[in-house]
Order: sequence, then structure tokens, then C-alpha cells
Amino acid sequence: MPVAIITGASKGLGRALAEALAARGWDLVLDARSPEVLKEAARGLEVYGTRVAALPGDVTDSWHRTGLVTEARRLGGVDLLVSNASALGAEPLVRLAALPLEGLRRALEVNVVAALGLVREALPLLRAAPAGAVLTISSDAAAEAYETWGGYGASKAALDQLAAVLGAEEPGLRVWAVDPGDMATDLYAAAVPDDEDPRPDPASVVPGLLRLLDERPASGRYGAPALLEAR
Repeated sequence: MPVAIITGASKGLGRALAEALAARGWDLVLDARSPEVLKEAARGLEVYGTRVAALPGDVTDSWHRTGLVTEARRLGGVDLLVSNASALGAEPLVRLAALPLEGLRRALEVNVVAALGLVREALPLLRAAPAGAVLTISSDAAAEAYETWGGYGASKAALDQLAAVLGAEEPGLRVWAVDPGDMATDLYAAAVPDDEDPRPDPASVVPGLLRLLDERPASGRYGAPALLEAR
């Protein structure tokens, strides 16, 4: 069975994608910082009968990243690496004039440095896979200037560039950066706690991500709404 590593898999889009892949027979290595929430997410996947390794930890920890790849190797390799774990830099978000530099460093460490570190750990297994792919979860804040989203958006813009260069350097892989659009997630609630407007469930984005796996378009940046409209 194919194997996927998914970071930030205990809630939101990561959890929804994990469930969709498990339903397709994928074996999974899941990461999140909260042990109990991750354990509950893994239990919810037992119904699909696939192998699930749930490793709580922080993706900025190099030993944790090594552990994720080691578990994937034990399951058979790495066919898909999903960098979904994210940090905002400040909760709630603030204007750049008030953004703590340590918060910006945290966002860059989680969203960019850790993502590259995990790719580097997994690259030999991705190259050996029949159809190796890397999926990074981006944001419209990476491309648009929204007040208070500067630190987070800058980190996601850096992640987009990392994915673009990786796609050029690794032509045997598919490397996709996906802007999932607005979603009702804990991350968004922490970013803008006063915004009570309804937003789509993260599960509604998953068919667009699955389409990437099914059709394997060229490496590049994609918007989930466009992927969904084209189905």
C-alpha cells in the first residue's frame, strides 16, 4: 500500500485528508503536537483497516522528523509527504508593527524550515517511490497583502518558493503547493477570533487534493477552488 506522512494531522485539513487516504487504502504516519487529540484522530481511522502510526511531537524538532520518516520506512516508504503543520506567528494576528520577532521566527521555523527538514529526511524514499509527491499547504496570504497577515503570509510565500524550487530540482517527483482557500479551522479561529462568518469545512477541500494524486499534474502552485471546479 502507498504510505503518506501528514503533519498537522489531528484536526482540520490534515485530519480530513488522512481519512480520505485511509479510505483509499493508504498507510499513514501522522504528526501533531497534542498527543491526546492525535491519538483520537488515529483511533477514528481504525475502521478503514490500514496501518496508522501516530507520532506526537513538534516538527521543528529534528529528532521528531527523523522519527516520522523512520516510521514511514517501516511501513514501506514514502509516497506522499504533506506539510500541513502551520504556525501563525501571533494569536490573534497583529499588524507588522506589533508582530513579536520571536513569533515570526516560530512561523518561519514551523512553516518553512521544518518543512524543508522533513523533505530532506524523506527525499531518498520519495525518489524511490513509484510516484513520489510532496504537497505543501499554502495560503492566499502568501500572494495577497492582507492587514495583520504579514508574518504568516511571508512564511507561506517562502514555503511556496521552496516548493517551486524543489519541483525544478526534482523532476522525478511531483511537488504541489496548494492554496486551500477559506476554511473553518482552529488555526483561522485563533488568527481572527472575532470573525464569526461561516466558512467551508476542511473536508470540502479534500477532493481537490485527491485530484492531484489521481491526475498528477505538473509541479506547481494550485488553488483548491479551481481544482474543485474542474472536476
